Amino acid sequence: MKSGLARRLAVGAPPAALAEMESVEQLARRTLADVRAAVSGYQDVTLAGELARGRELLRAAGVTADLPTAYDAVPPQRQELFGWVVREGVTNVVRHARADRCTVELTATSVEVRDDGVGGPAGAGSGLKGLRARVAAAGGVADERGWL
Repeated sequence: MKSGLARRLAVGAPPAALAEMESVEQLARRTLADVRAAVSGYQDVTLAGELARGRELLRAAGVTADLPTAYDAVPPQRQELFGWVVREGVTNVVRHARADRCTVELTATSVEVRDDGVGGPAGAGSGLKGLRARVAAAGGVADERGWL
């Protein structure tokens, strides 16, 4: 907004100054749009996207991924929630488990993330706390590790 005001105030300024202010205004608008897109993209969670992301994250971490390629057994109204579970589960495997293999199993009513790691018991981190709240808000029950 300030760059737009400066451009309007620069009406009597030399043409080069006006052109520079227009450039600053356009850059600010593009940057804001990019930030909004990035934040929006982070918040958009789909089961398909999280399975793909999880597969790549595990590969990059050197963990063998056994993740489903199909998720059609999961009803549409559960897919976002299950996506959040996969995101949190895979992230925790990579960060804490020191695992060689990670498996995700899906049914119409449950999602399970397992690994063969030697990490300690799940703590009360904000990720698990947030996941438990999401699951409870959806009427689900999370076990002691936070999974459905």
